[in-house]
Amino acid sequence: MFYIEIFFITFFLSTFFALGGVGSAVALVPILHFLGLEFNFAKAVGLFVNTSTTITATVMNIKRRVLDFHFVLPLALSLAIFAPIGAYFSKYIPEIYVKYLFVIFLLFAGSMLLFGKREQKFHYAKLWIMAALGSIVGVISGLLGIGGGSLLMPILILLGFDAKKVAISMSFVIPFSTLTAFLTYASFIKIDWLLLADATIAAILGGFAGNYIMHFHLNQKHIKKIIGALLYLIAIRMILNLTIPSLFLKP
Repeated sequence: MFYIEIFFITFFLSTFFALGGVGSAVALVPILHFLGLEFNFAKAVGLFVNTSTTITATVMNIKRRVLDFHFVLPLALSLAIFAPIGAYFSKYIPEIYVKYLFVIFLLFAGSMLLFGKREQKFHYAKLWIMAALGSIVGVISGLLGIGGGSLLMPILILLGFDAKKVAISMSFVIPFSTLTAFLTYASFIKIDWLLLADATIAAILGGFAGNYIMHFHLNQKHIKKIIGALLYLIAIRMILNLTIPSLFLKP
């Protein structure tokens, strides 16, 4: 029954977040932890799900030749190198600090969906800036078990890059960080491979379902607002769980 529950929760989140064009791992990781999964394993599931759901878009964008490799390679390489570092250091950082950092990230991602206008403010495209951004976001994404796109996209748009170009680039660079970070977690935690496969299949099917439903011309802006509010609610739940854990202890 637990695997069925995980399947349908993952499927629902992946479908709904796909409608908003947002990766579901940012919500999936804390929700899986709420359901009883060990926090590092929940992060590993989120990373693998992110890899599985973005790799198809990566292959398609390569075939369509829409990628600017001069732009994406510094990001992809720095993310791939530094995401495992963040994952590795999660062994040594007290879990409570990582959870508070996750809360901050949830509030940031929710605020960007609710209030962010993503307007270009600067025009700065130095390669070392791309590499530095990829390094910092890589460490954070590996530590939290997320793809990092919801953190990297608004920064790149703020720096003056076209939103469509950034979105295409994210689908290419994110699998590099998520896969390398997942392999790092797999090296020091116990993986329930059946549950991992269960969540991954649900996420892939949910992504397809979300993309199909989008053809009915739903208002993506409204969906993003709902997702932003959901991230706020998850952040509040995490804060309560950290400050008053007795509220959520099972009798």
